[in-house]
Amino acid sequence: MAEQLLATESQRQVRPVTGSGLHILRAGRVLLSVPTLRFSDTGCTVIVGPNGAGKSLLVRSLCGLTRLDSGTVFWAGTPPDSRRRLKVGLLLQRPVLLRRTALQNVLFALKVSGMGRREAIIEARSVLEDSGLGMVAEVAAHRLSGGEQQRVALARALALKPDMLFLDEATANVDPASTLVIEQQLLKSMQAGLKVVMISHDLGQVRRLADEVVLMHQGRIVEQNFTSAFFEQTSNPVSRRWLAGELLV
Repeated sequence: MAEQLLATESQRQVRPVTGSGLHILRAGRVLLSVPTLRFSDTGCTVIVGPNGAGKSLLVRSLCGLTRLDSGTVFWAGTPPDSRRRLKVGLLLQRPVLLRRTALQNVLFALKVSGMGRREAIIEARSVLEDSGLGMVAEVAAHRLSGGEQQRVALARALALKPDMLFLDEATANVDPASTLVIEQQLLKSMQAGLKVVMISHDLGQVRRLADEVVLMHQGRIVEQNFTSAFFEQTSNPVSRRWLAGELLV
């Protein structure tokens, strides 16, 4: 029985997420060109770079939301499949929530995952309490502040116990207090084993959260390095220009 449970769990894993020959072309313009890609299996990888660098395209391709013109994404060594979709979380810049209460938003995700109603209610309330949202559990999502809405979206994603969580500038439009809470929740989840890949333009946030930094420019990965090495020791000329505040075009 234990062996069967371990086998089932291994089949649901998505780490490591890797890519080979990832390529997207639009109107003759290369939007994404990544020959090989592998993120570290643990901790936080932050993707940085100027607007239009291909950061969101890369994340959406790895999640299976954007179709590649060529190349293959692998989850734990095999192409993505529907069985493991719920093990990959995605948090966008603007949260997408149902016009229901915060509790019902989390409940919906849990029921879609196959959890029974009674167990789902207990789990949803627990996740909201753990996220500091217990007091707004019965409040309609559209009546919450932008920061609270994003925290509900994060709680919903974490309720599914993903193997990997992607964030596309998820704190860009929220207040500093909510950003702090979200970062604390991410750190706690990473300590429990969650792998996080996020896009950020906030270098302070990158320093606070990242174990690994990926710099993109013109659809390509310019540098992938440990955080301290990227900020303090990089010899890459493009990275040095970007860190100096130059506009990369």
